[in-house]
Amino acid sequence: MALDKNQIAQRIAQELKDGMYVNLGIGIPTLVANYVPEDIEIELQSENGMLGIGPFPSEAEVDADLINAGKQTVTLRKGGSYFDSALSFGMIRAGRVDLTVLGAMEVADNGDIANWKVPGKMVKGMGGAMDLVASAKNIIVAMQHTDKAGNSKLLSACTLPITGLKCVKKIVSDLGVFEVTPEGFLLTEYAPGVSIEEIKSKTAGRLVISDQVKEISL
Repeated sequence: MALDKNQIAQRIAQELKDGMYVNLGIGIPTLVANYVPEDIEIELQSENGMLGIGPFPSEAEVDADLINAGKQTVTLRKGGSYFDSALSFGMIRAGRVDLTVLGAMEVADNGDIANWKVPGKMVKGMGGAMDLVASAKNIIVAMQHTDKAGNSKLLSACTLPITGLKCVKKIVSDLGVFEVTPEGFLLTEYAPGVSIEEIKSKTAGRLVISDQVKEISL
């Protein structure tokens, strides 16, 4: 059975390491804040100017002044801070972010990512995606494996406007975990109940199956 959005976020949280500064993009990535392991200390950053973001608030904790880049209300951990977006982007562009978790509309098997614009549809702007993919030390994509029509979003080449070139290191989709390698998408973990054959049929880009491929453990 394919992973739901929360399970994708839960699997990505396993990639977090003690001491990391982590930016969470809009959509599925914001859910990662709810699954940070209790035995590590990390700093979650939002490009609109927050550092030290905690889990999503309960109804009693909601503060309309504390929002992330996706305009969702969030909590602020002890010692957290908020500041203007110029300082926030200075932090990003200076390479101070260890890991960025982003959503994507398409990812190519060489690590290219398209996640900001669909031609003909109105967008408010590219947000911080361009800066993040150019500056973060590591980039993990959280995404659905196929679009609503069932077409693969893991491609040999992106068809939508590119956000960043050869920058994605890992993808966690609803079907599995993939590393971007010179040979293409390397499948290292598959979702419970999802067959390798299904993953092959729904992946348009080059796909390599790891010798140690295993089921995702949450």
